Amino acid sequence: MGKASRRPRSERADRSARPLPAPFVARPFEGLPNETDWVAMREIVPAATATVRFAKGKAPEGAPDEVTIATVLPLAWPGLHRESGEVLVGIQSGNASGDTSRDIAQAIALASVAEAGSPVTTLPVSMADTPRLQDILDTDGAFEMQLHEGFDFWVADADLDADGKESLERANESAIPTVKLDAAPSAFWCRIGERTYVRWVLPFDEDTATGALARLHAAGESHLGEDGRLLGCFRSSGLLIPVWEVDPGSAAAEFEDAVAAMKTKIDAAAASTEPLTAAERGAKAGLTNRQVTLR
Repeated sequence: MGKASRRPRSERADRSARPLPAPFVARPFEGLPNETDWVAMREIVPAATATVRFAKGKAPEGAPDEVTIATVLPLAWPGLHRESGEVLVGIQSGNASGDTSRDIAQAIALASVAEAGSPVTTLPVSMADTPRLQDILDTDGAFEMQLHEGFDFWVADADLDADGKESLERANESAIPTVKLDAAPSAFWCRIGERTYVRWVLPFDEDTATGALARLHAAGESHLGEDGRLLGCFRSSGLLIPVWEVDPGSAAAEFEDAVAAMKTKIDAAAASTEPLTAAERGAKAGLTNRQVTLR
């Protein structure tokens, strides 16, 4: 008999009853309103908040009806239950499993039942039976991101001591100037040092988005406006985030028309069912080689 067969049956049963690790999910925010804004808040927007509501009957006992989703909280806390009763959850606090949706849902649940005035400092590893955001949130509601110039939303109306003020000032100084463009969902102008970029979370799966950009690049149509150069792309949460470098002296409003025109071209290229040409396949290989995976 093998060793496994010689183990007591009760021990084998206990092992089989253990919770399974959370499975990897490539697009953890799929099925939520404004999936691309969830990805943007998770990866490329420095300071922003949005409000979500629990689905009917899914709120933990004693939890508020609404929860504030934030890009990041002090000390990268996963969650915070304020003295006022407001619950905040930071979604840039890192992964505890292969499914970001379960991790954030777990942070929401823990922060909702935490004692008022207490943060959630760590998250247990999510398991296969851990609820997902899609299980606990009202997916018919809007997800409207509000950008902030800094992190003053951390403290609301609270008075800070000298150390707290210094910490907040350091955080505010590190915030990258970012503006959400109106011409396309989840497109952002930002200035990093002396260079300026447009970063845009596309709503298609990675392969479709890469193919669309390859068609435009091969046709010489991948520039944003006159001088915006496509540098490459990030991959995150199953979506593609192309990055264009633009005139460093330009303002965000100057790119509304260019982004609107690019959206029309990308949508058309993504909808094409024609096989890629040799030139387009070469462009796609070049774009793929320059892609960087975030987390």
